[in-house]
Amino acid sequence: MTMALSPEPLLNDSRYHCAVDLFNRQQWYAAHDAFEELWHEADGTSRPLLQGIIQISVAEYHLECGNLRGSTLLMAEGLNHLDSADPDDVDFNIIDLKSAVARRLSALQSGSSIADQPLPCLR
Repeated sequence: MTMALSPEPLLNDSRYHCAVDLFNRQQWYAAHDAFEELWHEADGTSRPLLQGIIQISVAEYHLECGNLRGSTLLMAEGLNHLDSADPDDVDFNIIDLKSAVARRLSALQSGSSIADQPLPCLR
């Protein structure tokens, strides 16, 4: 039986730091897998945060594969989950992450080039 991960244990879990590193290196699919493992164990406010990051990871993976519709849908869902996440649960600037994702989503929705928009990052 696995212990449920609330914010503090999550931030102290080496798997979390590995997942963050994968995300920041734009290893989207691997980051998705790593965060999903944590999400299955998470409880409380950590769940929407992790789900949002997972959806953003998959959105970026879809974007790399040319699936603009799938990317747009998952980016919107991920952003929605981040809106309900507690900023105190993370060791990165969630406002910067949400801003980057919102700009990328806006570009996708308007059919603009996403190349000018910064990639999401957990810093």
